[in-house]
Amino acid sequence: MDGFEKTVFGLEYRSWSWRPYLVKKFTRPVLFYVHNLSARDRRKTVNRFVKEIGKRVGGLTTAITNDRASANFEVYVVDRVQYEPVVRKDIYKNDRARVPGRCLVRVVSGRNGIKRSAAVIVSDEGEFLFRRCLVEELLQGLGPMNDDAALTHSVFNDSSRHSRFTVFDQLILNMLYDPRIRPGMSKQQTKDILPIVARDARRRVR
Repeated sequence: MDGFEKTVFGLEYRSWSWRPYLVKKFTRPVLFYVHNLSARDRRKTVNRFVKEIGKRVGGLTTAITNDRASANFEVYVVDRVQYEPVVRKDIYKNDRARVPGRCLVRVVSGRNGIKRSAAVIVSDEGEFLFRRCLVEELLQGLGPMNDDAALTHSVFNDSSRHSRFTVFDQLILNMLYDPRIRPGMSKQQTKDILPIVARDARRRVR
């Protein structure tokens, strides 16, 4: 429950979302479109992880689409030299935008939930960074957008060495996508039901 509150009610980069201290989540199927701009084709790896998310998170449907217009989550796989230009042109649409981090996700959210997300993942700086960024940014793009150094079993912690979808993070996502947790809820509004939601998530996650 502490991990849920630390990741869901906050924002690593506050300018990226609607009211950072309220619940953000998709309320319809998440359709991913992959732009593989890197010299190495990473689409199979991205596709596998998208399927894994859908399999491991109750209440959430994920799929890959070949129709960019129908996608609500775009994933750009780039080499480092492409990172800043892609972020400015395709994510912020601002040639002067500040480009933080080694990879990133941007979420556009409103009172009815997340409208769309877009992640930029660097491919050519080693397998660990690629897989770490893939897991962290795609999961954050689904709603738990804050990092916290106290979360030792989580990718939502820049000092951890995890590069997979940990059991801890599966619990957080299953709690978030429980239908009793609704977009726009405050921390106070989730207090009474969070223990029940956590218990039920624990039963689903193996």
